[in-house]
Amino acid sequence: MASGTNKEISKASETHIDEGLYSRQLYVLGHEAMKHLQTSSVLISGLRGLGVEIAKNIILAGVKAVTLHDPGTAQWSDLSSQFYLREEDIGKNRAEVSQPRLAELNSYVPVSSYTGPLIEDFLNGFQVVVLTNSPLEYQLQVGEICHNRGIKLVVADTRGLFGQLFCDFGEEMILVDSTGEQPLSAMVSMVTKDNPGVVTCLDESRHGFESGDFVSFTEVQGMSELNGLHPTEITVLGPYTFSICDTSNFSDYIRGGIVSQVKVSQKIGFKSLGASLADPDFVVTDFAKYSRPAQLHIGFQALHQFCAQHSRAPRPHNEEDAAELVALAQAVNIQAAPAVQQENLDEDLIRKLSYVAAGDLAPMNAFIGGLAAQEVMKACSGKFMPIRQWLYFDALECLPEEKVAFMEDRCLPRQNRYDGQVAVFGSDLQEKLGKQKYFLVGAGALGCELLKNFAMIGLGCGEDGQITVTDMDTIEKSNLNRQFLFRPWDVTKLKSDTAAAAVRQINPLIRVMSHQNHVGPDTEHVYDDDFFQNLDGVANALDNVDARLYVDRRCVYYRKPLLESGTLGTKGNVQVVIPYLTESYSSSQDPPEKSVPICTLKNFPNAIEHTLQWARDEFEGLFKKPAEIVNQYLMDSKFVDQTLNLAGNQPLEVLEVVERSLVLQLPHNWSDCVTWAYQHWHTQYSDNIQQLLFNFPPDQLSSSGALFWSGPKRCPHPLIFDVNNTLHLDYVMAAANLFAQTYGLTGSRDRAAVATFIQSLQVPTFTPKSGIKIHVSDQELQSSSASVDDVYLEKLMATLPSPVMLPGFKMCPIDFEKDDDSNFHMDFILAASNLRAENYDISPADRHKSKLIAGKIIPAIATTTAAVVGLVCLELYKVVQGHQRLESYKNGFINLALPFFSFSAPLPPPRHRYYEHEWTLWDRFEVQGIQPNGEEMTLKQFLEYFKKEHRLEITMLSQGVSMLYSMFMPATKLKERLNQRMTQIVSSVSKQDLGRHVRTLVLELCCNNQSGEDIEVPYVRYIIR
Repeated sequence: MASGTNKEISKASETHIDEGLYSRQLYVLGHEAMKHLQTSSVLISGLRGLGVEIAKNIILAGVKAVTLHDPGTAQWSDLSSQFYLREEDIGKNRAEVSQPRLAELNSYVPVSSYTGPLIEDFLNGFQVVVLTNSPLEYQLQVGEICHNRGIKLVVADTRGLFGQLFCDFGEEMILVDSTGEQPLSAMVSMVTKDNPGVVTCLDESRHGFESGDFVSFTEVQGMSELNGLHPTEITVLGPYTFSICDTSNFSDYIRGGIVSQVKVSQKIGFKSLGASLADPDFVVTDFAKYSRPAQLHIGFQALHQFCAQHSRAPRPHNEEDAAELVALAQAVNIQAAPAVQQENLDEDLIRKLSYVAAGDLAPMNAFIGGLAAQEVMKACSGKFMPIRQWLYFDALECLPEEKVAFMEDRCLPRQNRYDGQVAVFGSDLQEKLGKQKYFLVGAGALGCELLKNFAMIGLGCGEDGQITVTDMDTIEKSNLNRQFLFRPWDVTKLKSDTAAAAVRQINPLIRVMSHQNHVGPDTEHVYDDDFFQNLDGVANALDNVDARLYVDRRCVYYRKPLLESGTLGTKGNVQVVIPYLTESYSSSQDPPEKSVPICTLKNFPNAIEHTLQWARDEFEGLFKKPAEIVNQYLMDSKFVDQTLNLAGNQPLEVLEVVERSLVLQLPHNWSDCVTWAYQHWHTQYSDNIQQLLFNFPPDQLSSSGALFWSGPKRCPHPLIFDVNNTLHLDYVMAAANLFAQTYGLTGSRDRAAVATFIQSLQVPTFTPKSGIKIHVSDQELQSSSASVDDVYLEKLMATLPSPVMLPGFKMCPIDFEKDDDSNFHMDFILAASNLRAENYDISPADRHKSKLIAGKIIPAIATTTAAVVGLVCLELYKVVQGHQRLESYKNGFINLALPFFSFSAPLPPPRHRYYEHEWTLWDRFEVQGIQPNGEEMTLKQFLEYFKKEHRLEITMLSQGVSMLYSMFMPATKLKERLNQRMTQIVSSVSKQDLGRHVRTLVLELCCNNQSGEDIEVPYVRYIIR
């Protein structure tokens, strides 16, 4: 009865973590949690839509083994959400059909199927058991066995627009890390001798600790007892202060110290399913529905009774069955324990549960399945706080806003793949979904999940329907861990084509067209007026803010709904943008990331993040920018003249780069590259540090009498090159190979030969120089005005070889690529950063952490993606139906680690006024540029039109970054422009011809009203074709 096991792979996966595959997930879970996953066998019972979703996520995550259990056969109603069942599978066993398709997801995870009974001896082979869509009586039996045997249990269920989740991880579970957040650290400025002692941190930034956190201390001078102290619990007193243990008998505090948060494991306990049924604890998913979990706790028990009595779910939207379920719920409520009993049963809610309970929706399964899979991973690893112990969720806002007559007749099964969805919404919506034309921007993790859901719900699957997906990227190995439409043999293929082909397998009716275009101003001839005006909506599946802002602007301009989402590790968000009803994505933005001061990076780093950023800047400054500058110098005859016109010290800096690259440091062979790398090592880790200490000796005092090297300024020390030090040789190997690459020279991996060669090299003794200015702060740096010595500049230019002397010579700029471990890029970053960390006595970072920070990697995990996209597609149901109430829509934020859920209605667009007209970002002036006589408006006519039609005097007019008109323009220029046609002015100012695809222009106005006051007005859509 079991099939598909693979002992060899299983054994290997226990000891080895494939970082190439799991890299993005490792940044969420960490290596330790990942190792625990790889020793856990999981049973998933029930292979309908919810079961297959959980299985998919767990297999991608990389557990030891997964067994699929289901004695049932595939029905038409399963096809509405079970994406690994096909029409030809109707009547076959669900687990056996799904097994080979799930097994393809991850070669490290053996997947087997089982169709026998779940007896105690069989269950003993698993660390975690998952029950889906199972009868309550059955749940209680299995739950009792699991609780008594220490097997962790997850029960998951979806009924139409309702979801339920229960966890029992035993009476004593060790929780290693409840949040998964990086431990915080802060710099100490004072510690009192007191009971309790009060610690004050430097006021550069808030410490961020919470009462109850545990901390440890290092580098404290004076009160050295703190340095060896075991982790101590703290009480927060303010943003910069907290109290610790009794310090009254400790030595006096002198200076310094770093305080770091310590993750302390804790024990948590769970009640069995039977006990928890009578005395439940709820995780609230939506605080606007605070009382619902307790109501649904009764409702689901009544639903189980109904199904047991009738051997079926309540009929869709059937009043008779709904009345019976309400009566059953009342009976359950009367008999319920005091902790569960409801004073007033919400009969309307129970009635709606009955209406939709026969339904099976892919988006609901995606959301609950994402959550359930994350709970399985928590059970295996002890990482993140589990759900304790019940979670209920509903999306009743998806139902029609107004009551629909004869709904029951519209929800009858039709023996087709959408029956599970028609049972909830009726056949009218199904037809509407099929006709939709949607634009999906991105085919990565979010894009794959969206396409899968689109295929399951039938979006764009009808005759007039169409989904257009675009993504420029090709598939990489690290994508396979969460972009589940791709397989190992798809690596290097185009994402959009591969994803489109994969969803055609899931639903052959889907009409999907794949593109490889970037979406931006450069593709507006492809995604033009015709394209956007034809769309019903847009879904973003992007990983950067700029692209999101651009698509958002296009959706506002064309007045199309936008479904926006994003993930970061276990965190996810969903935003829905509806024309005229809501604000847009651009209306509110996160604050920009705090940047590190230049002087901190150059001379005063105090954290590994600083040394890694410095190493990235080194990489660009050594292996990319010089090659680009040299190529411009060689190719562009105007380059030198343009350089000399640059501001401040820039001409000197640019031409010195050319001199270094083509004269002073030009290598001819591999030995020259090694020599350069060896000398550069000395410059950075010895000479520059000696110069810094010459300018600011270790005992130097500031003007206030405090030590200069104190607080955030760590006093460095120069390093001495040691050929036997692995890190030193790593640097030379990586730097020399990258340097050789920029000149098209052949490198070498022979470490022994390089080590031998280095020992023959002499480095002149460095003597610090007087008169060298080192800036202490960015303000000092900005206020220093550097004057260029013209004589020196002339001399410098005379040393540069003429481009004609170097025919055919070209340098090769290197673009940083973090995911190829054989290209020396991360080798250089790791060595450069950790050597600098050694200079400043900062704890080094391993390759894994360095890659995360230097590569600006976004941690990602399949569970969050699945859950977020489930929420997006629940909003899609509302968009397609045309919901008009703001409160019907839900923006959401989730953090599966905590677990935390927050839903709220979108904000309406801000309202503005001019005269008696009220307007929002969705409004604009429509101006027909071509007049009845066939001539286009001149600027003068345009200005007069606004005066006459809108009583507005335009003071400034622009298109993009081009200024077309201003009241303050010189009179001659103004006179010339007033009689020119609008498009003529746009072309001449922007120095670009308007393409044939351009039918309209977006013009921005500054206006005065009739009283001469400056007022805010909408933009202009100026129609030219």
